[in-house]
Amino acid sequence: MTPEKTVNDLYTMCIKHLKQKDEIFDLYRIFYYDCLPYSKKQHNPITGRSVDFSKTNQFKFRIEFFEELKKKRKLALRLGMLEDKNKWIIRPEKIKELLNGDIEIKDLTEEDVIFDLTQKMVDMKIGLDIASITLKRQVNQIILVAGDSDFVSAAKLARREGIDFILDPMWNKIKPHLFEHIDGLNSTFFKQTGKSK
Repeated sequence: MTPEKTVNDLYTMCIKHLKQKDEIFDLYRIFYYDCLPYSKKQHNPITGRSVDFSKTNQFKFRIEFFEELKKKRKLALRLGMLEDKNKWIIRPEKIKELLNGDIEIKDLTEEDVIFDLTQKMVDMKIGLDIASITLKRQVNQIILVAGDSDFVSAAKLARREGIDFILDPMWNKIKPHLFEHIDGLNSTFFKQTGKSK
């Protein structure tokens, strides 16, 4: 997957939402929320090796991905911030192995730890954009592509104001209580193959 192909697939998935059950909706804008990738240097606690995150393939991919996003018509890139907690954590699957006694601390490799980062301001930006678009009556339908429940307050506001609120969890299961806060559930990629409908 190249950044260009990833963006094209993402864009296609969003555009496919415009036609639902013989209804065609106009596109106001696609908002994409994320954070710039981490770019500092840190020392891996297992090996002591210096890791320059700005030189990683993931960093390069994300930067190119954002540049491709900016080229798309009617797409707005909304960036939050990454909070650097200045610590490394052991991957969850390795913690399980440690607790089960399958491995010991001395068995950990540098790939078994990850630098702890947290996204900040992303959920706030999503909520503010939903509220702003809703209260300005700029749309009659909002489609949110997300897998968590952080959107509930914003969805409630939109629905109270008469906005049709659709959730696309990309085939991920959602908690049962979320159904009362949305007007519909729809994913536009085939579950088995990942190809769009």
